Amino acid sequence: MQVFYPAPTLIDNHEKFSSTGSVPFTDIQAYRRLIGRLMYLINTRPDITFSVQQLSQFLVKPTIAHYNAAIRILKYIKGAPSLGLFFSFTTSVHLKAFCDSDWGTCSDSRQSMTGFSVYLGNSLISWKSKKQGTVSKSSCEVEYRAMVATVTCEIQWLTYLLQDFKVPFEQPSLLYCDNDSTRYIAANSVFHERTKHIEIDCHVV
Repeated sequence: MQVFYPAPTLIDNHEKFSSTGSVPFTDIQAYRRLIGRLMYLINTRPDITFSVQQLSQFLVKPTIAHYNAAIRILKYIKGAPSLGLFFSFTTSVHLKAFCDSDWGTCSDSRQSMTGFSVYLGNSLISWKSKKQGTVSKSSCEVEYRAMVATVTCEIQWLTYLLQDFKVPFEQPSLLYCDNDSTRYIAANSVFHERTKHIEIDCHVV
């Protein structure tokens, strides 16, 4: 049985993992079991979502670096066991979403990463960190695809769910994005020439 000392932080978000960056890890089944348990824990610990998502990409061929990073997540959890989600009964019925993306961060496939969080009032109710399905040619396209195809669909689904629960809305949902070009495209049809590769996402919405 291993004894872990607590770690104050998770893995470095700027660290680039790849399938060939280290010596292969021999006990693949143990790595898969560990990542599976961490993915289950994401349901109550959104702070580890990005790190677990990064390591879950290498279930077929993990390396020693991936295993050590997963062990560091366990050390972080041991150092902060009481962290979790708080849902206030006095929160307002107002959906707010925040999204961000990294352009071409996967060194193996050059696919981009999308992350978002959705709040009902001040309570976090939905979150995800996921690799995009296609390779994008610009950071603007990455951000727009995340905002339109991913987060908007999540807000739409949550809206339908709350309506089924007979929850009245106080005001329209808000979506926050930190990319100026993406916001210009969303607000001005003059910029729609840049969206020829993502028209399907637009039609979905």
